[in-house]
Amino acid sequence: MIRSTGGVRSADPRRGGWLAALGTLWTTSESSAATIRDSMPVDLYLSAFASLDSHELAALALTLGVVLFAVVTSIMLVRMRQRAAAADAESRRDIDSLTAEVDRVNALLLSEPQIVVAWAAGSDEPDITGDVTIVTQATMPQRVLAFGSWLPADQAQLIEASVATLREQGEGFAMTLTTLGGKSVEAEGRAIGGRAVMRLRDVSGLKGELLALTLRHDRLVGDMMALRTLIDALPFPVWARDHEGRLDFVNAAYAGAVETRDPTEAVERNLELLDKSARDEAARMRQDGSPYRGRVPAVIAGARRMFDVVEVPTPAGSAAVGIDATEIETIRAEMTRMVEAHRRTLDQLATGVAIFGADHTLRFHNEAYRALWDLDVSYLDHGPTDSAILDRLRAARKLPEQQDFRIWKSQLHEAYRNLEAREELWHLPDGRTLRVVTTPNTEGGVTYLFDDVTERLDLERRYDALIRVQGETLDNLAEAVAVFASDGRLRLHNPAFQQMWKLPEEALAERPHIEAVIAWCAPLQAEDQTLRSLRTAVTSIGQRDAIKGRLERRDGSVVDLATLPLPDGATLVTFQDVTDTVNVERALRERNEALETADQIKIDFLHHVSYELRSPLTNIIGFAHFLGDPATGPLTDRQSEYLGYITVSTNALLALINDILDLATIDAGAMTLNLGPVDICKTMEGAAEGIRDRLVKDNITLEIKAEPADIGTFSADERRIRQVLFNLLSNAVGFSPKNGMVRLRAERHDDSIAFSVTDEGPGIPPEMKDRIFDWFESHPLGSQHRGAGLGLSIVRSFVQLHGGAVDIESAVGQGTTVTCTFPIRPPTQQQIAAA
Repeated sequence: MIRSTGGVRSADPRRGGWLAALGTLWTTSESSAATIRDSMPVDLYLSAFASLDSHELAALALTLGVVLFAVVTSIMLVRMRQRAAAADAESRRDIDSLTAEVDRVNALLLSEPQIVVAWAAGSDEPDITGDVTIVTQATMPQRVLAFGSWLPADQAQLIEASVATLREQGEGFAMTLTTLGGKSVEAEGRAIGGRAVMRLRDVSGLKGELLALTLRHDRLVGDMMALRTLIDALPFPVWARDHEGRLDFVNAAYAGAVETRDPTEAVERNLELLDKSARDEAARMRQDGSPYRGRVPAVIAGARRMFDVVEVPTPAGSAAVGIDATEIETIRAEMTRMVEAHRRTLDQLATGVAIFGADHTLRFHNEAYRALWDLDVSYLDHGPTDSAILDRLRAARKLPEQQDFRIWKSQLHEAYRNLEAREELWHLPDGRTLRVVTTPNTEGGVTYLFDDVTERLDLERRYDALIRVQGETLDNLAEAVAVFASDGRLRLHNPAFQQMWKLPEEALAERPHIEAVIAWCAPLQAEDQTLRSLRTAVTSIGQRDAIKGRLERRDGSVVDLATLPLPDGATLVTFQDVTDTVNVERALRERNEALETADQIKIDFLHHVSYELRSPLTNIIGFAHFLGDPATGPLTDRQSEYLGYITVSTNALLALINDILDLATIDAGAMTLNLGPVDICKTMEGAAEGIRDRLVKDNITLEIKAEPADIGTFSADERRIRQVLFNLLSNAVGFSPKNGMVRLRAERHDDSIAFSVTDEGPGIPPEMKDRIFDWFESHPLGSQHRGAGLGLSIVRSFVQLHGGAVDIESAVGQGTTVTCTFPIRPPTQQQIAAA
């Protein structure tokens, strides 16, 4: 449409030509448009466009755009139709080809008995193709997936799990199944094109046989691998050889025994475990087709061990195993030693032991069993039966008398069928009593234990009698006796205990505690240190010492208390009324004190008198000596005789006074020893010189002997030693009969010198030996000897002052031997002063 501003304008011939041309273009087709474009003059186009204004040009451009769009669209539509027709033709050809392919595949699938089950992704409905009668008689194809209806339970569970894994994870599987009808079916599953596909194929006939052989092969291979794994895990060496005798297989234990890293290295290096002699013997047996068995040594890790080797021939060579028997040998040797030790131990028992096997034959007996029944060793070594031994003992009248021996023996033999031990007493005809224990053995035999309890029963009877006697004795004792248990309670008491402390019987029957007993005794005895010590002694757990004490009761009586800890933790307490004894003791003590005072007065008097007499006596001796001197003047025979008597008497009196003074000095502790080397032989001769005249007078022989002859010296006070020997010799001569003999001997020991003087006098009665060393104890004992009784007192004092000892051996009518023993090392002055 053309818009105008003034009235209607007339048509321009050029505008009419353009409109005509436009109409022609609008109405023509694509082919006529091309013809018009080719035949229309260019000038006409140019003139037409030149006559157009801007609005017309815009309309023209728009019109041309629309026309061009329609032309292009028409061209594209035509071409698309052509391509669609070609694609449709190609699709039809592909469909025909695929249809033919599907037909061929179906024909191939149905060419053999099989079933194909396919599951699309995300779908539970399967596509089942094939002959379902292979596995089931049902007409419904879905019954194929009911595996439990045509497969055993274990195989059904296996294939169900495999199908589930295939559908969920796309993991394939392959297995061979056997239906309930006995058919072999091969099941294979895999993921194809996003679908899970399972194929079930009947493998009957040749394929079935091949499959069976394959299964058998696989099973054999599995068994072989299992056996190899098992053999490799065995702790003892296992090996196999080929026909040439070279190693073909070894396990890990063999490799470890020959010290290699692994079995392969042991096979490659052909390392042998056994020595050459054992291998040669095994090879010889292998050539003969016989198995080799033997116990051979082998060195493993530097240690020699024993192996039980078994090698058997095989079609491929041989196979062998070596079992370490070292521990078995050690255990067997140990068991042998243990059995022998048990046998030796049982032989040392006083209890008779006999072990019978399940066949009732004797397997073992000890010496006590043989001695108990006095049976021959040879007879027992032949293994007699239990019944035969009982018959033999019955014939010898060594078994208890029985009314029916067969019933008794059958009851005894029930031990072979019992489960528990049984014990009984046999009273034998010879008076013995045996405790017999029959114990069933685990292997079916019986062990008999025969214990002679005759002495034990006798001891029990005597013990019971002794207990009764002790009970009666305890009840009739004058002493009060009480036994308190470890918990402090009264366990036992006698009537004297109850009567002494005036305690009620009913209270004591309730086993009161020591605290209550002490409280009940308060009216007679107030609690003091002694009763507190008694309480401690009864109730103490750690320190259990015996105590003694004296109780002075309120009623004036005196009671001695003593405790004694008993082995079972109890405490024995005794109370003894010593009132009379204490009274007598007090009287005797007072009398003794009076006697001691009198004796001390006597000794002091003697000391004083001795000192006072010594000075005038010394003057008398001196004047007598002057009178006897020829220079003083001649004396008549009677005067000389009287002067001799005076001299002898004064010398004896002086010796007595010196002895008293020595004893007084020793008692006062003022005596000192002048220690020095003492010639033993010379001292003995010097002491003997003092009694020569008395020996001649009574015709007494003096024998002096030193052992050894060169006895030598020792350290002592020579003057006191000579004085001791002189007093002993003087005493021996005084008690010796005329024509008798006195022996003076000296013996040197390791640490002492012993002087002994022996006489043939009347001997000393036993009751006088304890008083023989007291002062002024002088007894003639039927001899002519008279003395002051100070000689032996001085002897003992001087010997003890030297640290020695005096011993007297005497029997009435057999003489006396006095032995003085001096230490080789004398005591020091401090020790002497302390003594």
